[in-house]
Amino acid sequence: MSSYNWIDHTYDVVVVGAGGSGLRAALGAAQAGLRTACITKVFPTRSHTVAAQGGIAASLGNMSDDSWQWHMYDTVKGSDWLGDQDAIEYLVRNAPDAVYELEHWGMPFSRTEEGKIYQRAFGGMTRNFGEGPVQRTCAAADRTGHAMLHTLYGQCVREETEFFIEYFALDLIMDDDGVCRGVTAWKLDDGTLHRFRAQKTILATGGYGRAYFSCTSAHTCTGDGNAMVLRAGLPLQDMEFVQFHPTGIYGSGCLITEGARGEGGYLTNSEGERFMERYAPSAKDLASRDVVSRAMTMEIRDGRGVGPEKDHIFLHLNHLAPETLHERLPGISETAKIFAGVDVTKEPIPVLPTVHYNMGGIPTNFHGEVLTKKNGDPDAVVPGLMAVGEAACVSVHGANRLGSNSLIDLVVFGRAAGLRCGATTEAGARQPGLAKTATDSHIARLDKMRNATGDQPVAKLRLEMQRAMQSNCAVFRTGSVLKEGVDAIEDVYKKLPGIDVKDRGMVWNTDLVEALEFENLICQAAVTVNSAANREESRGAHAREDFADRNDETWMKHTLAWCDDAGKVSLDYRPVHEYTLSNEIEYIKPKARVY
Repeated sequence: MSSYNWIDHTYDVVVVGAGGSGLRAALGAAQAGLRTACITKVFPTRSHTVAAQGGIAASLGNMSDDSWQWHMYDTVKGSDWLGDQDAIEYLVRNAPDAVYELEHWGMPFSRTEEGKIYQRAFGGMTRNFGEGPVQRTCAAADRTGHAMLHTLYGQCVREETEFFIEYFALDLIMDDDGVCRGVTAWKLDDGTLHRFRAQKTILATGGYGRAYFSCTSAHTCTGDGNAMVLRAGLPLQDMEFVQFHPTGIYGSGCLITEGARGEGGYLTNSEGERFMERYAPSAKDLASRDVVSRAMTMEIRDGRGVGPEKDHIFLHLNHLAPETLHERLPGISETAKIFAGVDVTKEPIPVLPTVHYNMGGIPTNFHGEVLTKKNGDPDAVVPGLMAVGEAACVSVHGANRLGSNSLIDLVVFGRAAGLRCGATTEAGARQPGLAKTATDSHIARLDKMRNATGDQPVAKLRLEMQRAMQSNCAVFRTGSVLKEGVDAIEDVYKKLPGIDVKDRGMVWNTDLVEALEFENLICQAAVTVNSAANREESRGAHAREDFADRNDETWMKHTLAWCDDAGKVSLDYRPVHEYTLSNEIEYIKPKARVY
């Protein structure tokens, strides 16, 4: 083994990830007077939140009547009743304050003529418990995530959060009692290795969309925190629920925001028919994402796709006024021109459902504390470890996330994690020393990958994984197809010992970075496809053609999945929280989910 030396740091709170949730958590911890570090593998304003377009959901009521109770109903229904209703209530009740907080920090929201925050309609968002669309999604044109990220980064700098930029997180430091003591990281620009000891470690590492071949996620979205949790012997939750966004640009996967349909855009097939009226007579093009994605897929399978191969659908914005497109969808107009060669004022955009979001992740409560099943307790807290954002599964999104509920998830639960740190952490408290062998396994894994001399290039293995996931764990699923996916991912896992890394250096070794990211992705691919094969029902984004109906009697429960070093997956369950936080709203009972 090569010789490595650690550089040690000690903080009250260490946040891994500098997207919307990571920055909000770091900001909250710093505001509580805690010495806070934020580790990120890209510059904070390049984190994937910067790509969020359409907006952030909150029942402000600026454009139409609204209430948090209506927002809660829509979110529970959108989750197909797999969401925990205590967490959902916490989300929607805190949403308006979280948005006003951003506004007061200077986030440049679009405005109404009266100067209020502009709000647009989004899929699945209704008034009066499902009666019709409501304008609930607060927007900064179609660059809402960009505006949010810059706002939060500025506030973190103001509160003297210490940033460690272009550091690749390696593994969690866990002691023998199952307490998280911090995290290790590799500094990419000089090759040094760092141990961050902390009272609280918060994972805000985002989703793992790059396990699929076609996705809207950045190439950095490799679910690094989720993989660190699996390697620590902890479970991930509800990984079978993968959201396909209906409108990725055909051929590139680049996102066209749901806000385009919120502003009046609509979908057509090869016959020029607005087919969503058949699938969702009430909500039409503003049905929830899983409903629209399946409808598009069925149109294509039935021979009504557009283009020479009849393999995609048209999204029309060309009936909208050019000044409206310029004011409210400027980024979309530019993206369509670059990636599809389309002038949106004159012609439709070719689109196709594309992997967009992971409902599953690290199980947490609404304080952001990581949970595991221990001694019969399905809600046992892992001391010292927290998770927020797309890396976490609170679970407010359940089986399907509503559009614009992601950005509000980031700031509400990022704030909640910061508050929890402030309430349970003593600033500057003495921390126990680390055992001499506490990080030996981290070094061993890094060194083994760095010096790998097999016959399997990283790019080849990654492509095999991505094609298997795209083909065998897609919009529609069957037992036999999923079993093929389980076997295909198992085959890729068996090739992992033969991986080949050419660059032996430690400075800007992108070959090694990609190998470590692939190792992070493959374990998540394994738990995703195994969890999907195991869940014999259709619920939200998980659509089984061989089990077409939702089965509340058997499957109203969260899947927990563990994965060992050999890729072997084991499964268990924890109950859905069928209760609310207050007596201001009753538990919303399951019923048929139609739009």
